[in-house]
Amino acid sequence: MPDKVETTLMLIAAGEFSVGILGNAFIGLVNCMGWIKNRKIASIDLILTSLAISRICLLCIILLDCFILVLYPDVYTMGKQMRIIDFFWTLTNHLSVWFATCLSIFYFFKIANFFHPLFLWMKWRIDSVIPRILLGCLVLSVFISLLVTENLNDDFRYCVKTKKKTNLTVRCRVNKAQYASIKIFLNLLTLFPFSVSLISFLLLILSLWRHTRQMKLNATECRDFSIEAHMGAMKAVISFLLLFIVYCLAFLVATSSYFMPETELAVIIGELIALIYPSSHSFILILGSNKLRQECAPGKAF
Repeated sequence: MPDKVETTLMLIAAGEFSVGILGNAFIGLVNCMGWIKNRKIASIDLILTSLAISRICLLCIILLDCFILVLYPDVYTMGKQMRIIDFFWTLTNHLSVWFATCLSIFYFFKIANFFHPLFLWMKWRIDSVIPRILLGCLVLSVFISLLVTENLNDDFRYCVKTKKKTNLTVRCRVNKAQYASIKIFLNLLTLFPFSVSLISFLLLILSLWRHTRQMKLNATECRDFSIEAHMGAMKAVISFLLLFIVYCLAFLVATSSYFMPETELAVIIGELIALIYPSSHSFILILGSNKLRQECAPGKAF
């Protein structure tokens, strides 16, 4: 039976889960209803819907892992069940990261102002390639998930997640090398989409700086919607970058748990912090979108 600390942490996890489901389900529902009504969907709405669905699944997997760890820890001794959980956690994690990166790229090409021929060509074609990019992200995430899941043996899972550490010291030490290599591999995999989002953010800053300088040279004082678009996109991207850093640190705590004396508590705390990323970023996206913000206004009916 869980103690008071575990019960409190589980209640917090359930609260974070509920908030995250509310925000992401709202994004998905609004965009899907618009898709059905208009018989078509804009590229930005397709990205946001895909991102919302991936995060709903990620939230479910994280909460499920928390409940299993506290209530049914013996499940971690069963290889097949753990492989299924590991596969879906890796899949939804990478889908969420890649879809958020697609959002950063889309903002960059739609809002930034550069005159290089390659940029102008991509800017013109970005709407038509977005569905293929999202499909490519799905295929890549499935491949990575299968690769990671197949390379984690059951001894490794047992060492990382199980409560009972007795008589496992030798077996866990043998798996340390594998543990370190898998963790480095996972971090390197997420480094690329993170770097792409960071580059998009920096280029948006450069575009905004150039545009602002041009406005000053032309002595224009009227309201500039381009600056507002730049600022909105930059807020969405920087919030993703900051929250993703927090998420990676939480993931590091959770996966490094068997080095710590209070393994179970460390995992739960790590997963509580990890829940912040998919839960809170959805509300930042809602506030940054005129369409979504209007839909959630008081008195607005679907």
